[in-house]
Amino acid sequence: MKKKIVSLLAVACAGALALGGLTACGGGSSNNGGGSAAPAADQVSDDLQFVTGGESGTYYAFGTVLANYCTNNGGTSVTALSGNGSQANIQALQDGDANLAFCQSDVLAYAYEGTNLFEKDGAYKDFSIVGALYQEQVQIVTTNPDIKSVADLKGKTVSIGATGSGVYFNAVDILGAYDLDVESDINAVYQDFGDSTDSLKNGKIDAAFVVAGAPTTSITDLATSKPVYLVSLDDEHVDKLLKSSPYYAKATISKDAYGLDTDTTTVAVLAVILANDNVSEDAVYNFTKSIFDGAEAQADAHAKYAELNLETASSITTVPYHAGAAKYYAEQDIEVATK
Repeated sequence: MKKKIVSLLAVACAGALALGGLTACGGGSSNNGGGSAAPAADQVSDDLQFVTGGESGTYYAFGTVLANYCTNNGGTSVTALSGNGSQANIQALQDGDANLAFCQSDVLAYAYEGTNLFEKDGAYKDFSIVGALYQEQVQIVTTNPDIKSVADLKGKTVSIGATGSGVYFNAVDILGAYDLDVESDINAVYQDFGDSTDSLKNGKIDAAFVVAGAPTTSITDLATSKPVYLVSLDDEHVDKLLKSSPYYAKATISKDAYGLDTDTTTVAVLAVILANDNVSEDAVYNFTKSIFDGAEAQADAHAKYAELNLETASSITTVPYHAGAAKYYAEQDIEVATK
């Protein structure tokens, strides 16, 4: 993972130079190996590496906007890097290859508790919350108008997310609510957002699970070449899912997101930014403040700015908040739990 991050950082630095140095680039903290110990450096610099998501997803696009605004206006330099999903982002924090990371709210709970994706390696607790920014809807995308329900996925070839991503567990949960088994009831393939939409475009798969804020770039791009449809969940199965997996919330994707005929009923998790515990209080305070300052100063820079609110940002209860983030929320008369 470290080799990949370093390579991506080199690309990010080159891009920053081409843009006149708008984004600062610097090295991350050193690798501490496995386990739950903190990275070797006692204190990282204020040149923070922020691992986001694949370049066709919302994490990368919005993360880049947040990083650039903080670098140019927030008093702390932040470099956005592409990443390989929530689990890989947690691993980058643990290995000291990143200081900040986007992560799904369910996956960060798995990491902190040492369950599901993290059952083998055990709990990792040396990170804290910066803020929950927006809902990430579970989008089941197809180009086949005959697939109208999750039950219609039986016997179909379905992408259930890249290996190491949180999408896999979201797919397992939703298919399970409909009594469908990943191993026996569908032909599962493991692809990220970009590869999934390419496969849909080329007719190699029948449907794909995409967990990201709608509208998502990869789906929007697909819709320019083929008709796309989103599969709705019915109320009975949503209620069944929420009972077994309470970290989901019922969600609606507006028909206007992709120019569809009707709204889509689904479920969502939250897109959360994490910080390693050894990032300075001042740096995390500056970054947290810049997120909300940027929403006012450059509201048109990304659609997700419109979804930010302090109530959601401070709503995580499964993992404590970083002291720097807590300082900002306290200034807004909001108290959050810290370590």
